[in-house]
Formats: sequence, C-alpha cells, structure tokens
Amino acid sequence: MSAADLVVAAAVSLLAGVINSIAGGGSLVLFPTLVALGLPTVAANVTNSVAQWPGYLGGVAGFRHEYAGQRGRLLRLGAVAAAGGATGSVLLLTTPSEAFDVVVPVLVLLAGLLIAVQPLLTRRITARADGGPRRDPVWLHVALFLATVYGGYFGGALGVILVGVLGIGLHRLKLANALKSALSAVTATVTLVVFGLFGPIDWLVVAVAAPASLLGGFLGARIATRIPVAPLRVLIVLFAVAVSAYLFARA
Repeated sequence: MSAADLVVAAAVSLLAGVINSIAGGGSLVLFPTLVALGLPTVAANVTNSVAQWPGYLGGVAGFRHEYAGQRGRLLRLGAVAAAGGATGSVLLLTTPSEAFDVVVPVLVLLAGLLIAVQPLLTRRITARADGGPRRDPVWLHVALFLATVYGGYFGGALGVILVGVLGIGLHRLKLANALKSALSAVTATVTLVVFGLFGPIDWLVVAVAAPASLLGGFLGARIATRIPVAPLRVLIVLFAVAVSAYLFARA
C-alpha cells in the first residue's frame, strides 16, 4: 500500500474504534475500506480482525469491576469462546477464498440487520431480566460456540450477537454486556494467534490501524454519552446494506 492508503486505513480504523465504543459495528466500516484499498477479501478480513484486537482489551479493562465473582463462569464460557474462535479461524483459512467471497455479502448484511434490531433486543432482554442467580443452561454454551465460530470466521457485529445470546441465557443485561467484552477479547485473541501464524495479514496496515483503533475506542468511550446513538446506528446499517450490495456485485 502507498503512504496515502495507510493514512486512509489509519483514519478509518480510528473511526471504527469510535463506532465500536458508541454503537458497535466498526468492522463493517474498516473491512470494506481495506477491500477498496486493494486487499483481497480474506486478507482484508484477517487484517481487520488483528487490527481491532487492542480495542477489545480496552473493553475488558472498562468492565473489570463487573467480573467480580464471575471467575468460574468466565473460565467456562471463555473456553467455549476459544474453541469457537479457533474453529471459525481455521474454517476461514482452510476453505476456498471463493467461498468466503460468496458468503461475506450475506454476513455483512446480517451484521447490519443485527445492529438495526439491537435496541429492540436490548429492551426485550431488560423486560425479562430478574437479576437472580441461575445455572447457565446447556443451550447457552452451544449458542456461544456457534456465535464465536462466526466471530472467528468473520466477526462483524459479534458483540451484538453475544449480548443477545448471553442476555437471554443469563437474564442479566448488565452482566451480559460485560461478559460480551471478555468473550469478544478471547475470540479476538485466538484469531490473532491463528491468523498471525497462518493468515495473509498485511502487517503494515496493522501497524498503523491497531493504534488508531485503540485511540478511537478510548475517544468513543469519552463521547458516547454526549451524542445520540440512533442516527449513528442508522448510518451504520445503511452503510452495511450498501457494502453488502457492492460485495454481491463483485462476487
């Protein structure tokens, strides 16, 4: 990539970090940008995943007080997330890139739709929450594994999926949101290792995009309470639909 391309990648990574902190869905901005800058879709996907990894660690640090008394649950669900992330990552690297080119427009559209319905899902989970302790149901582990397989394979709007799955399974939205960050970090760390060893990563892009994503996440957290989320969510969804249409046309 040229110096100008790297500047664009860094700027969009900064924006993606801000979006992730405020509404989620930052990968839906960075991934198509990397494709537009000339990276093949699989290389753009793995580079996107690695570049956004620092932002997940920031999310874990922000929720550290919510993890009190959750060590056993974190270990159990973390093991499931690690297995799912590894499975998704291996699937991405071992299946033909042509298959990813066919599937990714659908995944982008799905991610956009999930972001669109996130407020409704959150309201439903909140209405059902009773806050009492309960045993984690077996189906929750199965659903979490499937969600993190998706996260390892593509990952757009993974946080939205995890909040939905955990919120329904645990009936505690605040805890679900905190666990979402931890399990996203586990999934991202596994994909970082797998893609770092075997994936077609553009490390020059990562070198400029990862710090920008981290900074964007910090800035987004600072401004999240000062701007309306709804207009940003609408823009992200419209952008996801446009990107999906573009990728369908390329396939």
